[in-house]
Amino acid sequence: MLALLPMNIRLALQSLNRNRMRSLLTMLGIIIGVTAVLAMVALGTGARGSVEDEVGSAGTKLIYVKAGNYTRGGESVGIAAGLGSAKTLVPADAEAIAGKVSGIRAISVVLSTRTTISHGETRAFARVQGVDEGFAKAYSWAFSEGAMMGVGQAVIGRVLADRLFGTGVKAVGETVAFKGATYRVAGVIQGESEDQGAELFVPWRSLQGSLGINHVDGIIIAADKAGEATRIADDVKKLIRERHGLASAGTNQSYLGAQGGAMGHPDDFTVETQAAQALTKGLYTPAAAFALANMPKLDQVTLEEMASTLDRASDTMTALLASIAGVSLIVGGIGIMNIMLVSVTERTREIGLRMAIGARPGDVAMQFLIEAVMLGLIGGLIGLLLGLGSSRLIGWSLGWPAVVSFGAMASAIGISLIVGLVFGIYPARRASLLDPIEALRSE
Repeated sequence: MLALLPMNIRLALQSLNRNRMRSLLTMLGIIIGVTAVLAMVALGTGARGSVEDEVGSAGTKLIYVKAGNYTRGGESVGIAAGLGSAKTLVPADAEAIAGKVSGIRAISVVLSTRTTISHGETRAFARVQGVDEGFAKAYSWAFSEGAMMGVGQAVIGRVLADRLFGTGVKAVGETVAFKGATYRVAGVIQGESEDQGAELFVPWRSLQGSLGINHVDGIIIAADKAGEATRIADDVKKLIRERHGLASAGTNQSYLGAQGGAMGHPDDFTVETQAAQALTKGLYTPAAAFALANMPKLDQVTLEEMASTLDRASDTMTALLASIAGVSLIVGGIGIMNIMLVSVTERTREIGLRMAIGARPGDVAMQFLIEAVMLGLIGGLIGLLLGLGSSRLIGWSLGWPAVVSFGAMASAIGISLIVGLVFGIYPARRASLLDPIEALRSE
């Protein structure tokens, strides 16, 4: 029977080709089902990726390293006041962190100054930050115009761009100047957030030259996973203490207390996670120290909550996918069964003739079963192509990282084959049970 398989496949394709429109309409249910499944998979992965990026940009993965260390009111809880300002944080510290601390997604040194920015006769007093591409990655920048800056270029917030160039005016290509340096605008950050919408960003080396300094104000770090933020912060503290010649901190210190160093040597820098910063905002030092001591794994809790939310959303999407796929593929399978029963009726004399010249019931059943499987397979392949096109369209229109995995594609084709096989069994069996003599008599 296997030796006849190539011939049966060829006969099945010839039969489908004789009634192209009917075959296409029969496959329509399978095509719609597979297309819908792949499009929804792309939508689900894209939505999940977009939510993860938004959560990341909200700050749960960020760690701040700041030059200087002053803890107001810390004496009452045994926290050294530290150094109010320091110039010991340098770009080499960021390079060492990037090379020796694991789990870092992005890192950038940060310089900051407030100055008057001019564009022709228009002036605005705003913050200028010196950063690099790691800063953009850490905050998941999205550009409403242009792209990331290069040498001699700047990125501007939407609010500041409207103040300098006018509302609705295209900012890319315009020039801005401050402290004797001129920059061409390469991109405009999407959105109007208070912290970055009214700021100008330039390469940090250029800003160092304008300010005539060699140190930096801080380092921004984005953890690859939010639950790693506290561990990365601890590793960064240890590394910078070693680089700055400070004594190692004791092992039994609170989060905030560790900022004061150990053995009478206050740190000349501050390390803080975004989660801890949000928790202690507005609190006096003793209250902040108490809050952090009772929430030592705040970022891990945040990660667990985020993962739980994403998992629930993913489960809901999976259930939706299953229902859509089930209904569409069942409808497609019923269509295949229906058309195969019609085909058996139309080809009764052909079946009788084949049996009369020696074909066995199993050969007849195999012929019709392969024809049903080919309907499912071809429908699945067409649906696969349409589904991949739909996923690309979804990703392009929504700006989401819509991706369809190879496993999802293979599953779609496999299910199409199974549907054709299952719903083709009854028509194939009915054809094999025909009486040859009665079949030859039929009109």
